[in-house]
Amino acid sequence: MALIVQKFGGSSVADARRIMAAAQRAVDAKRAGNQVVMVISARGDKTDELIDLAKQIGDHPAPREMDMLLATGEQESVALVAMAIQALGEPAISLTGYQIGIQTDSTFTKARIQRIHTERMRRLLADGNIVVAAGFQGIDEDFNITTLGRGGSDTTATALAAVLEAQVCEIYTDVDGIYTTDPRLIKTARKMNRIAYDEMLELTSLGGGKMHSRSIEFAKKYRVPLLVRPAYSSGEGTLIAPYENDDVPMVTGVALVKSEAIVNLRNLPDRPGVLAALFGKMGERKIPIDMVIQDVAEGGIAEVSFTVPQDDLAEALTAAQHAVRQLGAGEVHHGTNVAKVSVVGAGMRTHTGVAAQMFKSLSDAGVNIQMITTSEIKISVLVNRDQKEAALQAVHDGFTLHQERSAPPTIGYRQAHGDVKTHVSRDELERDVVSRLASMEDIVVSEVQLDIEQSRVTVRHVADQPGVAAEVFGAVAEGGVMVDLIVQNISHDTHADLSFTVPRGDLESCLLLLRELIERWPGAELSYEKEIAMISVMGIGLRSHTGVGERMFRALATAGVNVQMVNTSEIRISVVVGPNDAAKANTALLSTFGLKN
Repeated sequence: MALIVQKFGGSSVADARRIMAAAQRAVDAKRAGNQVVMVISARGDKTDELIDLAKQIGDHPAPREMDMLLATGEQESVALVAMAIQALGEPAISLTGYQIGIQTDSTFTKARIQRIHTERMRRLLADGNIVVAAGFQGIDEDFNITTLGRGGSDTTATALAAVLEAQVCEIYTDVDGIYTTDPRLIKTARKMNRIAYDEMLELTSLGGGKMHSRSIEFAKKYRVPLLVRPAYSSGEGTLIAPYENDDVPMVTGVALVKSEAIVNLRNLPDRPGVLAALFGKMGERKIPIDMVIQDVAEGGIAEVSFTVPQDDLAEALTAAQHAVRQLGAGEVHHGTNVAKVSVVGAGMRTHTGVAAQMFKSLSDAGVNIQMITTSEIKISVLVNRDQKEAALQAVHDGFTLHQERSAPPTIGYRQAHGDVKTHVSRDELERDVVSRLASMEDIVVSEVQLDIEQSRVTVRHVADQPGVAAEVFGAVAEGGVMVDLIVQNISHDTHADLSFTVPRGDLESCLLLLRELIERWPGAELSYEKEIAMISVMGIGLRSHTGVGERMFRALATAGVNVQMVNTSEIRISVVVGPNDAAKANTALLSTFGLKN
């Protein structure tokens, strides 16, 4: 008998009709032969109403009393849902956070789970009950009611699904599922049947999803399949889970960030500590930095560009000026009227032609690329804001994302890959789940990756016009060379530079392919470095938690490590350093973020 966790948000239980519909979902699942645990949020705008009421009593209500108050929202909804299930002829029991067995610390309004006792839930399920559990809450060791803070019901649902080893955790929302892009902008956007955890994390960070990012990360950690389903129709929704066998799409979705601004720092000294100073000043002002790019320095002079939300530009420029003064060198420039288009797909890890296809699609639409950053499964480009929707449409069409099964790029080839899943005992699983929950809301870097088998290739002084990047990466892809990190900083005097990394064993063939190409471009130069090291920090919320970059670059500076290149995504910051600095850079970052080698 399978166990299913069903999570319903506040809008899904806002009134009696919707409560009955939610109850029917659980009853149908039970009658299909499953054990069912429901996790329910407070009805509709109930939480906001309670907060407003508390503010009418006093400006600074005690956090303990706020938790006592807000927990009543879930208590009301679980009781009503249990009544509805019973009215439909099935046994059900509602449980508060305490009755579920969720014990927390005493940090009121944002408590952390310390233990989960599942014995009572398992016994009730074995007796044939549908368990209706209150999300968002627990109890501390002094029996005070506590709440879990932002995303608390998602946290409760994924944690219970993990610890109970549920077959699936169904998330009921007001959308049909996850789309290949924003259907309000692209009419041919298609609802996806399946998407991988990492893909969803990238799209959620870019505004493409409906779930709390940390819950997706948690589900990934414990391999809990998440099924995002519509609450008001019979649609099957979108499954967030690893792909089966070798069925990995090249590109899953395209995201757009409409209003970005560029800050460009030129004539910086090429030495340790430059990025630490910059990120330190940004962190002081809590400015969320997005795309960060540093290409290979020339003549001891480095250049760094980054993007920020348009509304944060003035503060970012002030912070950048302070950093330049602290360094004693550099110039601050800026640009506006830009937007970011990103493609996401797990198949990028194993296919050589994704970047080439994206750049070709943009070139064919007459869209020029101003900056490029990448991660393992994402490519982001900065384009003129006036061309944002044309760029989004071109990329969506280029990968035929409107079709049920998008076509692979016409350039390059696919490589094999594998995946391993391990199993632990119930007690070990419960301890591990609780341990993981304890640090979910920290500024978490979950992993540090070191790659010492890469080489760097740079093409300088190419024309800043549509089609150049498509030709460069088209040539590389046709030769079957995998590209990892790609960097293009903003252009100067109508010319741009491109740098990227390739496996060291592919360097010679890559150079042969590119030499033939750039002979046609007057003034273009090709250079390379055979031995480099690339080190990356991975985690959720790197963009919103401005302290991660600051801590990373401060640790590298303290260790005397000079950063040669920088590339970022929403869940990864990657740097290229010299091979002699690889070990101490790795040690410094592992120590800084409290990770084991």
